[in-house]
Amino acid sequence: MPASSASMNDGGAPVQSNRTPTHIQGVAMTNRFGLIAAVASLAAGIAYAQYPILDMVAGRVIQKYQSSSCEQLWQKKGEPKSAEEQRVLGLLQSDPQIRAAFIDKVAAPIANKMFECGMIP
Repeated sequence: MPASSASMNDGGAPVQSNRTPTHIQGVAMTNRFGLIAAVASLAAGIAYAQYPILDMVAGRVIQKYQSSSCEQLWQKKGEPKSAEEQRVLGLLQSDPQIRAAFIDKVAAPIANKMFECGMIP
């Protein structure tokens, strides 16, 4: 029976339903978007949970930029990388998923500090 057709109530009298096919489709679309948003949020959370060491390294990088003065950042820019930094850079260069997760985490804080220091226009 179509959603907009009449049905019987407990007393046997016909009752008109206000649920049109368009209304039902709208509810289904809303539920679908909610499900997609929930899955996307879960996937993002899992991606960060997959790389606990990356989270630690990203936190240290962000802290380094936020706690350093602009002068200190300019001086450190020309210095050679430590063995640990080279190892992390090698990992980031070899694994696109880890690199994307790392950049997602550190990009905004680093870019803001670099902008404040005149390192980027």
